[in-house]
Amino acid sequence: MASLAAAAAGLRELVPDQRYGRVVAVRGALIEVEGLSGVAQIGSRVNVATPVGPLEAEVTGLDRGIAHCLPFSEPQGIATGARAQLRASQFALRPSGGWLGRMVDGLGRPIDGLGPLEQGEVLRRIKALPPPASARARVGKRLSTGVRALDIFAPLCRGQRLGLFAGSGVGKSVLLSMLARWTDCDVAVIGLIGERGREVQEFVQDDLGEEGLARSVVVVATSDEPALMRRQAAWTTLAVAEHFRDQGLNVLCLMDSVTRFAMAQREIGLASGEPPATKGYTPTVFAELPRLLERAGPGLPGQGSITGLFTVLVDGDDHNEPVADAVRGILDGHVVITRQIAERGRYPAIDVLKSVSRTLPHALEEDENRLRLQARRELSTFRDMEEMVRLGAYRMGTSPDVDRAVALAPQIEELLRQGRKDRGFAHESFAALKLLLDGPAPHEHGVLQ
Repeated sequence: MASLAAAAAGLRELVPDQRYGRVVAVRGALIEVEGLSGVAQIGSRVNVATPVGPLEAEVTGLDRGIAHCLPFSEPQGIATGARAQLRASQFALRPSGGWLGRMVDGLGRPIDGLGPLEQGEVLRRIKALPPPASARARVGKRLSTGVRALDIFAPLCRGQRLGLFAGSGVGKSVLLSMLARWTDCDVAVIGLIGERGREVQEFVQDDLGEEGLARSVVVVATSDEPALMRRQAAWTTLAVAEHFRDQGLNVLCLMDSVTRFAMAQREIGLASGEPPATKGYTPTVFAELPRLLERAGPGLPGQGSITGLFTVLVDGDDHNEPVADAVRGILDGHVVITRQIAERGRYPAIDVLKSVSRTLPHALEEDENRLRLQARRELSTFRDMEEMVRLGAYRMGTSPDVDRAVALAPQIEELLRQGRKDRGFAHESFAALKLLLDGPAPHEHGVLQ
């Protein structure tokens, strides 16, 4: 009787319905597992046995009884015949307010050495659907970003999604840190996707600072991590933002960068046998981009909102490359950061003539719109004549419009110049612009910046 009781107790402790397979091949990062036919699904988690412990992987493809799996870490120590245990069908998180001020990886595990994370009550899938288009609220009122070029020429509204398009090394990360510190929001969720490892602590300690970190959750997947972890970190960033949105908070979601998410999805697609399409990007890249980006925006009535700022690293400064072109069509506006302006020493190097906010003109007051359009005209006229002025081919007095633009454009450019600690305020920015544009007619042309 005692042996039967012990056996019954042992049976009760077993986890029901465990399924196992065996590794039959390892091709680069791709692990092929057989024996899971009929139970493995796309997105299922698999633990592969190795001499140093289980290696967590995800099913990314299915082919004639073979499950194609990609690992969340380097696939070291795997041997053919190794046991692969099927785990949960989909990965989920339990975010909570205790995550504020913390840094986590793509799987929601703490990486800041501050101990375990407080777990919330609600289980949230990392890959969720956006709110129904017919039910979600509309974009809210204008937000002050603290960046004068944005507040004047490409205003950001609550629940809007804006793209920051830039090449490498033109001040994109610094601009992102300014927005993280100064934008009016309750909570900031920051996804550093494919970032350089050495820059993470610099961003958190120097750019974000203690005050910014206290209201933020930072999700990190550095460039050396597997593609699956980089993609996972982007989904986790949106899942954490959705948690705070559902609590009625206004969330600022910053992601740097969407391009590296697309590159990770390309690696996963190619490893799973997808055909390469435009510039090597697989079809699922362009299917996943809207599924990711549409999760940001206004929530349902009574909920909060997710204001999204997503950076796009344009390949070779080509703003029409496939990822940039696809993202520009999804988001509610785009801000272009150019190398030419950065080389002149004006930061943030935002090209206001190429930047568009789709909440205009309703985001600004009537007088503010008048000033914005007038400033754009002056800058546009000056850009058309800039080379002639520089070469001395234009004679002052030939055209009153050009004379005015030559005098005002450098002053407008100077107004837009900001350091990383020089916070702007929208009402002050428009007051300064009004003083420039509505002041006495200038008679002397300015100096090119």
